[in-house]
Amino acid sequence: MKQVYLPEDQVIRRALRALMKSLGPVETARFLNLPRQRRIESVRRHRQLQAQLDQAQFFDQVFGARKS
Repeated sequence: MKQVYLPEDQVIRRALRALMKSLGPVETARFLNLPRQRRIESVRRHRQLQAQLDQAQFFDQVFGARKS
């Protein structure tokens, strides 16, 4: 089966209709106005991940346990 993408305006209209049908006008408006989380810039996110890593444990997982 071939996937066909709808034009963006149709997607928006259909989504709004579905929200209105499911949630009603008040909750639809509330949903659309929920604050969105900001994405952390990728380098900063990577540095945060690295700061939490245990280097020896990480190397053991990637390269196998070290032999003493």
